[in-house]
Amino acid sequence: MNETPMPPSFYEQPTLELAKSLLGCVLVKETEQGIASGYIVETEAYMGPIDRAAHSYGNRRTKRTEVMFHEAGRIYTYVMHTHCLVNVVSGKREKPEAILIRAVEPLHGQELMEARRPGHVKKNWTNGPGKLTKALGITMEDYGGSFLQPPLMITKGYQPDSISEGKRIGIDNTGEARDYPWRFWVSDNPFVSR
Repeated sequence: MNETPMPPSFYEQPTLELAKSLLGCVLVKETEQGIASGYIVETEAYMGPIDRAAHSYGNRRTKRTEVMFHEAGRIYTYVMHTHCLVNVVSGKREKPEAILIRAVEPLHGQELMEARRPGHVKKNWTNGPGKLTKALGITMEDYGGSFLQPPLMITKGYQPDSISEGKRIGIDNTGEARDYPWRFWVSDNPFVSR
């Protein structure tokens, strides 16, 4: 397993480009139980101040969104419907953008993932943003950290042959933002959420 985190310069790409570049990278989480990781196969970009679907729409700065105003490559976790979701902070400092990691393909620590997602077949361990955090052991304690170092980091993986794009999921109440084609996924990957 490649243990070298992606460099800071990787996260300095424009948000929509970074959302695609993350596909094929490896999301790695170290816990006391061991290491679990997966190839990132689905992302969604949230363009901050101009994006009604973003928590930071209109430069909304709260305790929850504070980390989005920091440098790219920081970890933004939040809870939705009792599930912890993980995002990569992107964009320039004070320009609060982020990329939701929607799905990963299990790689290392599959026995850990199975134990954390009992009663589910492998395909359903990590094929959604709340599922993958549970399987990998990502929690709110990761909030504000950096993907540049353990315990939660992103490392080099593979270059996908084909990337698909479409509307984001679960944001129907956000006006025109619901139609922006800012969801990206590895084409034909069985671990994509839908």
